[in-house]
Amino acid sequence: MTSQDPPAAGPPYVGVIGPGGAGPHECALARRVGELLAGHGAVLLCGGLGGVMEAAAAGARSRGGLTVGLLPGADRARGNPHLTVALATGLGELRNGLLVRACDALIAVGGSWGTLSETALALRIGTPVVSLAGWALPDAPPGTGPVRAATPEEAVSLALATRPGRADGRTPPGS
Repeated sequence: MTSQDPPAAGPPYVGVIGPGGAGPHECALARRVGELLAGHGAVLLCGGLGGVMEAAAAGARSRGGLTVGLLPGADRARGNPHLTVALATGLGELRNGLLVRACDALIAVGGSWGTLSETALALRIGTPVVSLAGWALPDAPPGTGPVRAATPEEAVSLALATRPGRADGRTPPGS
């Protein structure tokens, strides 16, 4: 979202991105992020497959949250079992652009090439990205890279604070 966009209506849409082949530590972080987002009434969007995507969706669903997976293939049945809505895009990795455009903010848990592409697309269009245990981008110009978070709680707080039209009425950082 950019500062020219109108304030968002309804619940925040937060994407949780990360490797499909994530390890136990990244999956535990992602699950906690999902739980926290559901607790805040956010809609969780992800790529719909395994690893970070599945762990985040499982966390959100365990707290009654709404989860949406944008799948790369044409078969909804390929989505992880924790999705409320599985959208089969048939677009392969191009679905990363759809995910980025559909979100008010992104939380990257860990890192992979797909995560890096989503991060780059989001930052390019002004969608805030919070990085939790993710790749550093040391060559990014100051103030242009993802915001780093140390814990799932901090990551969710930062992602929700950057949403345009947020409840406290303040302008998001960088707007």
